[in-house]
Amino acid sequence: MFKKIITRFALVIILQSVSIFIYSAELPTKPKAKYVFYFIGDGMGLAQVSAAEAFLAAHEGQIRFEPLHMSKLPVIGLSTTYATNRLITCSAAAGTALASGFKTSINTIGMNDSRTSPLYSITTKAKAKGMKVGIITTVSINHATPAVFYAHRPDRNDYYEIALQLPESGFDLFGYGGIKDAKGKNNDLADAYDNAVSNGYKIIKGQEEFLSLKEIPGKIIVVNDRLEDDESVPFIIDQTPKDMPLSRFVEKSIQLLDNPEGFFMMVEGGLIDWACHSNDAASAIKEVIDFDMAIGAAMEFMKLHPEETLIVVTADHETGGMALGNALMKYESNLNLLSYQKVSQPVLKQHFQEFRNTKCKNGCQFEEIFPILNKDLGLGKEIPLTGYDSAQLKLAFEASITKKMPYDNDENNYLLYGDEEPLAVIAIKMVSEKSGIGWTTWAHTAIPVPIRAKGVNQEKFDGYIDNTKIPKLILEAMDIPQ
Repeated sequence: MFKKIITRFALVIILQSVSIFIYSAELPTKPKAKYVFYFIGDGMGLAQVSAAEAFLAAHEGQIRFEPLHMSKLPVIGLSTTYATNRLITCSAAAGTALASGFKTSINTIGMNDSRTSPLYSITTKAKAKGMKVGIITTVSINHATPAVFYAHRPDRNDYYEIALQLPESGFDLFGYGGIKDAKGKNNDLADAYDNAVSNGYKIIKGQEEFLSLKEIPGKIIVVNDRLEDDESVPFIIDQTPKDMPLSRFVEKSIQLLDNPEGFFMMVEGGLIDWACHSNDAASAIKEVIDFDMAIGAAMEFMKLHPEETLIVVTADHETGGMALGNALMKYESNLNLLSYQKVSQPVLKQHFQEFRNTKCKNGCQFEEIFPILNKDLGLGKEIPLTGYDSAQLKLAFEASITKKMPYDNDENNYLLYGDEEPLAVIAIKMVSEKSGIGWTTWAHTAIPVPIRAKGVNQEKFDGYIDNTKIPKLILEAMDIPQ
């Protein structure tokens, strides 16, 4: 009897084991992200995205929001952005959190808040896993946001030292801005481009050479045909056929980085932030649209690998305190007025400088500036000016041309013009205000920013989280230990 009981018990155990084995074999393998797109719109809060969507609708004569690609991603959450030592963060501190998963102090690149130890980015871990890595930005590739993915420096302004650390990463592709201070702040040091070449990188100049590549020739740094003073790409509003939109750059980078081991691509829309620092709504909106088209390129790629791709879109912080509404317009909006603006604030500044250098050597009158205002912004032409507007412009004209500032106090002058050229910034801001866009600051704000996601583990990006959690969720999706 006892022998029969033992036999039956053993049989039950065997059958249970077999059923567990069969059940386990039938369980689907947990998907992991083989292709990761990490989009960071520098300074891009909810208002910047909403303004772009409202502008697109207004262009079609509609009062609504025309959804961008990023707004079609199925998951949206919110992220806090503060640094360890300040509520309103900077790109270095916020970028480090987005890259490493750890908070740090203001102006710190890839180090802890006491600046005593390095913090390693998720791109470093992706590269160690065998994935190809691309770091793409519209500003210089040694600027704060791209830098936190490969460098470790106590000060974001150490551009030269950051550039020397770039080739140590071994990342496969950098672009499409250049290297700021490539020969040091005083232009007297060994060229950082030469250092990159000696460490195995090839410099690709211009879209013709870049687009002609059939495969990635080792490790490359790709630079746009034209670069501005800080080695940034020109604003999309100022670009010519010689320039390559961000979306086209991302499309080609996908083609070059695609491989059996997968890739990780960080794409920064850095000029969104720069436009918002100038309270330049037209330039900011067009940068958001260009950035969004790059997201669209990633979404097209995802159709080929729906089970192995993760797209994450977020921002390091919001810039400018942008709002869809202001005291001047009350409840009205006229976003179509932004279409009359043909140049960015930096280009308008150049035009005013040329005017001052050529027309004002022996004195010039306020009225002589109107052909530039008419042509570049539509002010005084398609956009009517009131007496109050003219008084503001004349005050700024005197500050720009004669260097006679309205106040003796620098703080008061800053409230009017920020750190910008007075006439250029007032004229640009006037177009924004008349369109119905409001601004509260020339700097950043502490407002939480959206996170959008699609793909592997997308549901985990929902909710209200801190920016340090985002890279950890990406690592989890990639099945890489934190």
